[in-house]
Amino acid sequence: ELAVSNRKLKEEVKERERVEEEITLSLREKEILIKEIHHRVKNNLQIISSLLYLQADSIKDEYDRIIFKDTQSRIKSIALVHEKLYRTSDLSRVDFGAYLQSLMTYLVNTYNVKDSITLNVEVSDIYLSVDKAIPCGLIINELVSNSLKYAFPDDRKGEISIRFYKAGEKALLEIEDNGIGLPDNFDINNIST
Repeated sequence: ELAVSNRKLKEEVKERERVEEEITLSLREKEILIKEIHHRVKNNLQIISSLLYLQADSIKDEYDRIIFKDTQSRIKSIALVHEKLYRTSDLSRVDFGAYLQSLMTYLVNTYNVKDSITLNVEVSDIYLSVDKAIPCGLIINELVSNSLKYAFPDDRKGEISIRFYKAGEKALLEIEDNGIGLPDNFDINNIST
């Protein structure tokens, strides 16, 4: 009876090991597929951005060219999230500090302000899921782009500070610049954009 119980126990252990191996293999396959999806999304967004760049060269109107540039910037901010996920082993969240550094480098190069604007970026050890990282990236992209475009006219030198840190269960984002500020007649309730 002891020999029979021992044989059954060995069979159960072998079956459990086989099932664990199948689960591990399945998990690896899913991780590879998710990485491939992030890679393809990033590449498709890059293609769209490149097409906009090529099209922008043929636009004569400066306002329309700016709209194209802003759209490219928004697309890039989304693509960077997917790029960061593709290059990490943790596919469920984005290292937002690394993401923010990449985004700021891109924006400084896009708006060609490397020598005149100093970016001060302070980010705690914060990791965000994709559904939070993309909207946060877009918000930061908009605020920093607006500062780069409007806060420092006539090649004025200045600083933009970005702080993103934990406050209990929440994360707080602070963005400020020492540019010219909003016009005296600015009315938040009466704007078109």
